[in-house]
Amino acid sequence: MTNPPALLIAGHGTRDEAGAEAFRAFVAALGARHPELPVAGGFIELSPPPLGEAVAGLVGQGVRRFATVPLMLVSAGHAKGDIPAALAREKDRHPGITYSYGRPLGPHPALLRVLERRVDEVLQGADRASVTVLLVGRGSTDPDANAEVFKAARLLWEGRRYAGVETAFVSLAAPDVPAGLERCRRLGAQRIVVLPYFLFTGILPDRVRSQAQNWAAAHPGVDVRTADVIGPEPELADLVMERYREALAGDLRMNCDSCVYRIALPGFEEKVGAPQQPHFHPDDDGHHHHDSHHHGGHAHAH
Repeated sequence: MTNPPALLIAGHGTRDEAGAEAFRAFVAALGARHPELPVAGGFIELSPPPLGEAVAGLVGQGVRRFATVPLMLVSAGHAKGDIPAALAREKDRHPGITYSYGRPLGPHPALLRVLERRVDEVLQGADRASVTVLLVGRGSTDPDANAEVFKAARLLWEGRRYAGVETAFVSLAAPDVPAGLERCRRLGAQRIVVLPYFLFTGILPDRVRSQAQNWAAAHPGVDVRTADVIGPEPELADLVMERYREALAGDLRMNCDSCVYRIALPGFEEKVGAPQQPHFHPDDDGHHHHDSHHHGGHAHAH
């Protein structure tokens, strides 16, 4: 029997060490759960190990074929451009390897169930009908990615009897967290659960919590509670394996109907046809320093 293709998990990276360690621990646990196949994970920026190091480790084990799953909730620029460009670079570095590329994770029903659980944890038995949920996404300059967060909010609302589910973003997109909370208040909300739409802890989820606390302190008449991130739940591990199998056997197609790189969306016309370049990870020992100008002006605060 031939060995199954390896699983390569691609993360974004964070300046928060606890968040980076949560990703690394998740990858290790998934590997232990599936000893039948090699599992590795790496980041495209900010955190070690870089994606290139993870690929080199798999190649060192004799792996020639693998499937990559982006451990990301929405299909923004990282999933659409950065990771595919990085994988193309790795194929040049390691002639003879082949790979499949999977879809981002959300909004999958399994993750919506986890989000529902996170809300229940902070409600502590309170009636759902009295609760407005504010789902807070990372935020992106990609309108298609921001629209996916709104889709997740609608799917979370369907059938769960919340008074409402509103949407906000912690960076790069409006409405921000205070504006989202103010919208909930103006709609009549007296009890709000702020729900971070993030897989693991990090700088941005911490910012969501602090901004919610600051707004609540200025509005003592509103009960504001902040839920936890999704975390390394069994549903997340199962979904990654579903995306892995789908990448190997499925007919995968990126959503191109509203992609800024293909369609001239209002205000984003200059992005149509823009070339995609991989991130150049500072810990990656490949020969890339002469290309560092591609990374100019692309700052993140994760």
